[in-house]
Amino acid sequence: MAKTGYGKRLADDEEPYSEADFAHLGSREAELATFIDHLPAGAAMGYKDIAAEHPLYGQQAIRTSLGRLTEAGHLRWIKEHLTVEDNSMRWVTRTYWSREPRSPQRWAEFARDRHGRDVTHDHHPGLARVPEPAEEQAPEPEAVPEPSAAYRTLAQLRLADRRMALSDGECRALETLAGQWLDHGATPQDITHALTAGLPPTVTNPGGLARNRLESKMPPKPPAKTKTPSRAHVTRAIFVCGLCEEPETTTELVNGICADCRAECDAFEAEEARLGIQIGYVPDTFLTRPRAAAPVMDVTERVAELRRAAGLPTGRGGV
Repeated sequence: MAKTGYGKRLADDEEPYSEADFAHLGSREAELATFIDHLPAGAAMGYKDIAAEHPLYGQQAIRTSLGRLTEAGHLRWIKEHLTVEDNSMRWVTRTYWSREPRSPQRWAEFARDRHGRDVTHDHHPGLARVPEPAEEQAPEPEAVPEPSAAYRTLAQLRLADRRMALSDGECRALETLAGQWLDHGATPQDITHALTAGLPPTVTNPGGLARNRLESKMPPKPPAKTKTPSRAHVTRAIFVCGLCEEPETTTELVNGICADCRAECDAFEAEEARLGIQIGYVPDTFLTRPRAAAPVMDVTERVAELRRAAGLPTGRGGV
């Protein structure tokens, strides 16, 4: 399976699978199409990933067949630019599969329809665009940190009631406890009321009294809030080559494949045709169903012909 938000995606709802769906394809492409069609949503679609799982073909054969499936209209790779509510942005490349072959015009319309789509449900955060670093400047003098809200609340108790006048040391010693009150949702007014209400006529140890009340009257920690994901929308969608991911903005794509990758596919198939075999096919010993053995060739006449052409004797005595 691919990372969240990546991998195989259906271009649209489809009818149940039928053996005739891929009858228009070559044998290897039809077999690979059936394999891909049965993969679950989110399955990794790179040729290396598929070759690692496919029982018959290697990486180059899978890569070539993926190119042919793309040209036939079953596959498209679309690079989508996402904009998230927190103003972060990222590019993701998604793989779309269609059991029904689609024309380039239908795929172009599909890409246009991606604009504005809400993709929050499959947005995978963590790759937001990082702003450019600012130019180095001379360091400024270190500023004296402002006192915290908890410290200020404790220091201002003397204004609410002179009996609770706390020294600087007492305020710093109690700052953490008062900060916990604020973290639990209490306001500075709540702390002031808790520490000054119902005081005895004389307070001989305001610091000790304040600590006792802060500890004994600590408000409960509020329940954790469920974090809602930031909304993510597709703000741009462009096609990329299905084999090298080169975008259509930098190279011409014909039926989803760039010229260089098409040439590689053509060269691979030409080599197969020259050799008369399917390169990368698993040998018979790895298959569960045996195939007929290759016929034994008698090369005696061919050897004799070559020896005559070289002026060599053809009989056994001359060997």
